[in-house]
Amino acid sequence: MKCIFCAITSDKIPSQKIFETEQTLVFLDHSQEVDYHLLAIPKKHVKNILDCDKETLDQLMTTVQYVAKYCVDNLGFEGVDILSAAGTAAGQSIPHFHIHLILCKSGDGIDAWPRFLGAKLGPEEQLKALKIPPVTR
Repeated sequence: MKCIFCAITSDKIPSQKIFETEQTLVFLDHSQEVDYHLLAIPKKHVKNILDCDKETLDQLMTTVQYVAKYCVDNLGFEGVDILSAAGTAAGQSIPHFHIHLILCKSGDGIDAWPRFLGAKLGPEEQLKALKIPPVTR
C-alpha cells in the first residue's frame, strides 16, 4: 500500500495546505470530525516518533510550535490540543508520523482528552516497571 501522506507531500493527492517548509507540511484534516483540525507531518516518510531521527523530529516540532503559536497569537484561537499516536496499539491509523493540532476557543465544546477508566496498577508497581537507564554518550 502506498502512503497517503507521502502522496499528499508530492501533490499526487490534493490537500488544503496551511503551512509548509522544505521538510514539513501542515494541512487541514479531511475527516471533518471537528473544526480547525490540522495535521502536521514530516515530508520524509517516517512511520512514527519511535522511528524518527532527531533532525526530522526537531523540524516537525519547530513547525508544530510555530503554527500553534501563530494561530493563538494572530488568528483568535485560545489554545491547541496536540495529539499523536505511535503504533497501532496506541491508535495510529496511518503509518506516517503525524501530529494532530486541534485549534480551540473557550466554549467551543472541544475536549480532545481521552476518557481514562482508572489505573489498574499502583504508582510503586508502575515506577518499578518504568525504570529507564541514563543515556550514555
